[in-house]
Amino acid sequence: MAAMTVKHVGVMSVAKIYGFISGAMGLLFGVIVAIASTLGAGLGGDDVPSFLGPLLGVGAVIFLPIFYGLMGLCMGALGAALYNGIAGFVGGVSIDIE
Repeated sequence: MAAMTVKHVGVMSVAKIYGFISGAMGLLFGVIVAIASTLGAGLGGDDVPSFLGPLLGVGAVIFLPIFYGLMGLCMGALGAALYNGIAGFVGGVSIDIE
């Protein structure tokens, strides 16, 4: 087995991957919110307008993936930049490969 140390990562490559993964999670959460709000609107009382549940559900499917994706992109870039800076002081992550 050879041990390698990751001393530097590409900030934008990490940010893109993290943004994509976060956007996919946002889509999953948006679908869950859409289903819950649609079901909740059908079960709601007279105080809640019937169009509000599906409207919020569709908004969640559109808004959450965009929001999660953008936040993931920013946090991925910040995390990669911090990793690069800290790895210079304390060393990188050691990986064993075969």
